[in-house]
Amino acid sequence: MAYLLMFVTLLHLITLAILFIATMEKSWWVWEGMENSDLWYNCRFDNFTGTWLCASSKETEWLQAVQVLMVLSVVFSSVSFVVFLGQLFTMSKGGLFYFTGLCQVFAGLAAFSAALIYTLHKEEILQDSRELTSGRFGYCFILAWVCVPLLLCSGVIYIHLLMQSTSRRTGWGSTR
Repeated sequence: MAYLLMFVTLLHLITLAILFIATMEKSWWVWEGMENSDLWYNCRFDNFTGTWLCASSKETEWLQAVQVLMVLSVVFSSVSFVVFLGQLFTMSKGGLFYFTGLCQVFAGLAAFSAALIYTLHKEEILQDSRELTSGRFGYCFILAWVCVPLLLCSGVIYIHLLMQSTSRRTGWGSTR
C-alpha cells in the first residue's frame, strides 16, 4: 500500500507539471520553428534582434473555451493534490479518497475537452494567423493530450485506493 501511495503521489506531481507546462508554454501550433501560437499569444522570432515578439491572440469563443478548460483542469488537479496530501496526513487509516479521485477525473475530462475543441476548431482559433497548411501542432498540444489518460488513470488509482481502504475496513476481499 505504501508503494501505491508513493506511485500515485509521483504520478500526480508529474501530471500536474505536464498540465501546467501545456497550459502556459507557447507551442500549441508551430510554423516552421520561427512562429508559434499558444492559448495566450501569437509569437514570431525576430532574426534581427534575436528575440521573440509576441502579441495577444485574438479572442475567439473557441479559444476562450480552451483557455478556461485548461485552467480549470490545472485548478482541479491542484485542488486534488492538496486535498490528497491533507487526507494522507490527517485521515485515519482506511479513509476514503472520493473527492481526490473525482477532482482528478474532472481535470482529465476538462483537459480532454480543451484538446478536442482545439483539434476540431483550430481554423477558427488561428484565423488571424498564417496559412495553417504550413504549420503543425506543437509540443504543448501533445502534452495536453498526454495528460488526459494520465489524469484519468490517476483518478482510477485514487478510486482503487478507496476500494482498498473500504475492503480493509469492512473485511471484504480479505483472506482469513
